[in-house]
Order: sequence, then structure tokens, then C-alpha cells
Amino acid sequence: MRLRVWCHFAAPREGGVVEVDRLYLVLAVTGIAGAALALVSRSIHRLPLSEPLVVLLLGVVLGPQLLGLLEIERELRDPLLLEGARLLLAGSVMAAALRFPATTLTALARPLVLLLLLVMPLAAVAAGAAALVLGLPLALALLLGACLSPTDPVLAASVVTGEPAERDLPSRLRRLLTAESGANDGLALPLVGLALVSVLPATGFAEAAARLGWEVLGGVLVGLLLGVPAGRAVRAAVRQQSLARGPELVFTLLLAIAVLGVARLARTDGVLAVFVAGLAYNRVVGRRERGPQDAIDEAVNRYAVLPLFLVLGAVLPWREWVDFGPAAVLFAVAVLLIRRLPFVLVLARPLGLTWRDAAFTGWFGPIGVSGVFYLTHSLHEGVNDPRLFAAGTLAVAVNVVAFGLTATPGRGIYSKSRPA
Repeated sequence: MRLRVWCHFAAPREGGVVEVDRLYLVLAVTGIAGAALALVSRSIHRLPLSEPLVVLLLGVVLGPQLLGLLEIERELRDPLLLEGARLLLAGSVMAAALRFPATTLTALARPLVLLLLLVMPLAAVAAGAAALVLGLPLALALLLGACLSPTDPVLAASVVTGEPAERDLPSRLRRLLTAESGANDGLALPLVGLALVSVLPATGFAEAAARLGWEVLGGVLVGLLLGVPAGRAVRAAVRQQSLARGPELVFTLLLAIAVLGVARLARTDGVLAVFVAGLAYNRVVGRRERGPQDAIDEAVNRYAVLPLFLVLGAVLPWREWVDFGPAAVLFAVAVLLIRRLPFVLVLARPLGLTWRDAAFTGWFGPIGVSGVFYLTHSLHEGVNDPRLFAAGTLAVAVNVVAFGLTATPGRGIYSKSRPA
């Protein structure tokens, strides 16, 4: 598939020229939109708006439903979204692993275990149950629920990073959301893999379990084997004063790319491997001055994601959404309200959260890039039912809109409700 896509771009045929022009259009629009949004980046934090939401709407305008300037066929759509989402998740989970000192994450062990091993599977079941209103078969609904279960680190980062978040939200809450969103993107793979077995019965359970076990354990192993030496190498380079400041700021991004490549070559979970490598690197290097690095990480999370959301806006399956009928609205609302929030509220005490903290944590667990990744991963594995992509992108689009509109007001309401 990857070779065929490359040839489609490179071949000097008429169709190839058209596809290259569409790629340039994506680059032009995201570049212009990103530059414009960067110029008002301080102001936009005070508005009920987000960069992904703006660019998603731009994609809709440019797409076949309105202007018709950006039309992407499925054979190009799926690998673009899959590999684009994989790269973005790698950069985002690396930033999440480094955002706080490694020693402070130890105190979050209990709530993290509950969120990852209890809330995420329950979220998968709840989202899958909501999908039944669309008329999806049970197996396909469960797969959809698994794809939508992880909290997205890219959209979550827009809530917990930046000056307003540091001012309005307590550090423990920001650490918890950051660590969860970084870890569950890789750990959602077993849920998706097991659900795929029920949709694709040609794959035996034992075979699937063995493969998933290697992808998870192998991902952890690759992350440790690359993250620990990288941290030691940086410490040695700093002692010898051979590491310049500029390269040091992008070192972890380069490490994320390297770990992702090695993990994929080893047929392991690349996103989980990057997160583990980031944690290991963080532990070895220790807490260095993070101001410039945090600024780079925040910028990457806010702007590197723009091309993906532009393409997503252009390929949203409006016709399939209409075919779902009124059930589409019920499904979208149900995913927003029951996928995560009730479980976090019920578990507020074991999670060590106040009711206010639990409400904030339960609401701001968005579906975004990670949802796109697992949807297109499922298509790549052989799921051909178009209702999976249609229902999944409906949930993603509604989440981008809902959290883009509520992130700033939500932080403000939380801050004003905190006891003096």
C-alpha cells in the first residue's frame, strides 16, 4: 500500500499530477492558516476556539461538499490519515512523557492504573453501546468503541498546557491528564486488537493475542532500550559541553522519530514505545530547565496537527452521516456524555479527585488524533465496512467542536469555582 501511494504521487500521469496539486493545496492552506493563527496565539487562548477546530472547518469548506477544491480518494485518504496520525501521536506522547519531572508521576500511580485499566475499557464498552443506536452489528460496535476509548494527547494538551492552563489548573490535575493521555494511546491497542478478532474471524484468538502481547511488551522493550541510552548520552554531552542549546531543544523530537521507526520495524506498538522512551529519558536526564522545551512542545501540539485536521475536514463522510438518520445525533451526544464522564465521577474518591476535579477530568478526555489513528488502523487491518469510518469520524468531529468550544470556558469555570 505504501509503495503504491508513493507511485501514485510520483508517476508522471495525469492523475498523479492532480494528487500532487492537492497535496500542495493542503500545504498552502495549512501554512497560511497556521501562520494566521500563530499571530493571534495569545488571544485565541481566551476565546472559545481552538486551532484544530478552525482548520477542520476549513477542510469542510474546501472539501467536495462545498467548494470541491480538495477531494481525496480513499486509497490515498487512509494511509495519509494513518501515518499522519501515527507521527503526530509519537511527537505528542513524547512531549507528554517529558512535561513533568518523572519523580512526580510516581504519586499518580494509583489513579493512572484506574484510568487505564478500568475507565478506558469501560469507555470502550460505553461508546460501543452508543454505536448500537446506529444499527451497527455488535462486533463492529465494540470495535468502534475500542477505537474511541483512548484520551487524545494532542487535544488534551491544548487544555493542560500554556499560560492559562498553568494559571487556572492545579499541577496534579494537569499531570494526571497528561500522563493518562500519553499512556492510553498505546495501551488501547490490545482493546482494538481483540475487537478486530471478532470483526475479522479469519484471525484466530491465539494468534491475535500473541501478536498483541509482542506489540505491547516489545514496545515497552524498544522504548527502554532506546530511551535509557539516549538519556545517558545527553547527560554525557552536557557534561562535556558538546551539545548546543538549539539541537538539545529538538533532540527529543528526533528521539521520538527514531523510536517510532525502530518499533515499527520490529512490528511493535510504536506509540507506546515512544511514550516509554520518553519516560525513561526523563528519568535518566532529570529535571532540566524546561521553559523553551515546553514552548516547542506546545507549538508542535497546536500547529503540527493542522494538516491532519484539514484533510479530515475534507474527507468527512456527510452522506453516510445523513444515512444514519436522527440516530446520528443521539450517538454523538451519547459519546460525549457517557463514554467517560460518569465513570470518572463514580471513581472520584479512589482517583483522589474532588467532585470538581472529577467533572473536569471526566469531560476533558477528548477523542481526536488517537481516534483517527485507530479507525484507519482498523481499515488497514482489513475492516471494509464503511460505517466504521463514518461513525468514528462523526465522534471525532463532534469532539473537536465540543472541546474546541468548551476548553477556554471550562478552564475559567473551574478556576472561579476553586476555593480561595
